[in-house]
Amino acid sequence: MSQEQPQPSPSGGSDPIAAIRHSLRTPLNQILGYCELLLEDTEDAGLDEFSANLRKIHTAGEQLLALVTEGLAPWKFQAGGIDLDAMRLEMRTPLNLIIGYGELCQEMAEDEKLDNLLPDLNKITGAARNLLALFMSLSFPKQLATPKPDETQASTTARPASETAGADQTESQALSGSSILLVDDNEMNRDMLCRRLERQGCKITEAENGHQAIELLQSHKFDLILLDVVMPEMSGPETLKAIKANSSWKQLPVIMLTALDETDTAIQCISSGADDYITKPFNPVLLNARISACLEKKRLREQEQNYLGLIQMERQKSEALLRNVLPVSIAKRLKEGESTIADVFASATVLFADIADFSQATSRLTPTQTVELLGDIYSQFDWLAEMFGLEKIKTFADGYLAIAGAPIPQENHAIAAVEMALEMHKVIRRIGTFGGFSFLLRIGISTGPVVGGVIGRKKYIYDIWGDTVRQAILMNPFCEPGSTCVTESTYAELAEKYLFKKGQVFDIRHKGPVQTYVLLGRKSRPPLPDEVQDAL
Repeated sequence: MSQEQPQPSPSGGSDPIAAIRHSLRTPLNQILGYCELLLEDTEDAGLDEFSANLRKIHTAGEQLLALVTEGLAPWKFQAGGIDLDAMRLEMRTPLNLIIGYGELCQEMAEDEKLDNLLPDLNKITGAARNLLALFMSLSFPKQLATPKPDETQASTTARPASETAGADQTESQALSGSSILLVDDNEMNRDMLCRRLERQGCKITEAENGHQAIELLQSHKFDLILLDVVMPEMSGPETLKAIKANSSWKQLPVIMLTALDETDTAIQCISSGADDYITKPFNPVLLNARISACLEKKRLREQEQNYLGLIQMERQKSEALLRNVLPVSIAKRLKEGESTIADVFASATVLFADIADFSQATSRLTPTQTVELLGDIYSQFDWLAEMFGLEKIKTFADGYLAIAGAPIPQENHAIAAVEMALEMHKVIRRIGTFGGFSFLLRIGISTGPVVGGVIGRKKYIYDIWGDTVRQAILMNPFCEPGSTCVTESTYAELAEKYLFKKGQVFDIRHKGPVQTYVLLGRKSRPPLPDEVQDAL
């Protein structure tokens, strides 16, 4: 029994035995992987003799895997009990069997003109000879340190029982059509995985290292990344860190590809954002199950994001509708939880306009044409209200009610209302001329205290009350078509800036007579906001 410790491969890390096991498992992974691919092909084609020989190769490969795992176990290294000579002797039989049956299958394929089988058979025998050379070249320098007990304990983690679970139809459906980025520096490993997954309907893109993977992610979209742990230049954990640091790729599922000795690193990768890990050599059933589970999780996550997006879209629609129905400030207060909204405004100006003889003027129109015409008129009135800072309260029949100074207080609210009235007359004349109608407005304006609030529980409406509102509406019949009438309170606010003449007196029940004044025009144009002047 040799008491020396084996020489690690050039790619080894701080654990030399782990590095040697990694080097030995690479050709073993290739033997088992290509053998499984050929078994599928030959069984599907009914080549029973080929299948029988390939199963013998596969069994011998599994024996070699067990020999490497047990013969180079960390606890044996720690105890100095690795018997290299015994291992060399024991591995010769399964290796010779693999080479012998591989060459036999090659001859059969050549004789029967099955050229499609030859490349994979050549890879199997080549990997077997490579493995033999690696076994024979192992040396035992004494200076290598013994690994730490806690590290060796982690490296012997057993495979979970779920690896024996069978794949079902759902897994095949999840795999079919998925786009996968495979990152592995070993060409034969990539080739085996590509061919296996392409048979499941996957679209595979290969990358030889982490740098190439990052470049591909910048120009392509993938559903999943299969990422090898041990790679030159940029390791798997480093590549994972770069992927998860990018907001565009952060949610992309990543499965680490690892040898049994690298499971500690793979588990650390999971804590850094990886979704799962698969050990080499790959169990085909487990491979499909792990990949399909990650793809299904990604699908559900995307579905959740879509649902959240739809919810957000519907919320925005609801808020937009609420803003269209209610003043913005009132809608905000309702959203913040106020259930009863009733405000008193000491001074505001109410505007009420109706179209004189509208029914008679539109008698030749169909109901649809009448509604469209009113819609056009009120839309332009709404635009004027927004421009001058008034809040439209409601429309009824051919009447339009708005207020300046509520629900948001406004300086010069009386001026804003009168300026809007002047522009409303222009709008109605323009629409009437264009449509061949003789449209004229009667507009009543009153200034004073107003109560405003929200009424309704299912169908909200913001409304205004008080004598100021009643006066603006009730004076309307006493105005001549094409004119704007104001109450005494509004006249007092505007007499220095606008020209008026005395109008009719009308009575309001419980209020008495009300003197009206007819607006004739501006003495001089009052100062208006720049955007209003530009629009006019």
